[in-house]
Amino acid sequence: MPYNLTVNGKSYAVDVDGDIPLLWVLRDAIGLTGTKFGCGIAMCGACTVHVDGQAARSCVMPVSEAAEKSITTIEAIGDTPEGKRVQQAWLDIDVVQCGYCQSGQIMSATALIAANPTPDDNDIDAVMAGNICRCGTYPRIRAAIKLAARG
Repeated sequence: MPYNLTVNGKSYAVDVDGDIPLLWVLRDAIGLTGTKFGCGIAMCGACTVHVDGQAARSCVMPVSEAAEKSITTIEAIGDTPEGKRVQQAWLDIDVVQCGYCQSGQIMSATALIAANPTPDDNDIDAVMAGNICRCGTYPRIRAAIKLAARG
């Protein structure tokens, strides 16, 4: 079935089954591979994107639910003021180790700062608990979020 998606401000017409997860449409049909597959059950956060400004797990969101909504992926998160600050903070703090989970981490951190410009440790822990980093970069992630929040 055809669906119209708005991804990173561009319109895409895709003809896919409505049950296919948004993640696979982004990666395979549109060619945006920055969003990663992790667990496939919305537990690790590697697949996090923004749908109408809210962090969403694209591995479990059917494409039919994302149609006609505004989708932002890691490829365009730097176009938002909060995303630009988060990406710069990630570089300044040198957060990344292996990097696999980092696109999802940045998407969740950006949604946090957009919703709460001055998050405290509890706010950061609550939001970022859904993003798993096997390298254990959590202290650097928290420091980068605080740096990005200061602007």
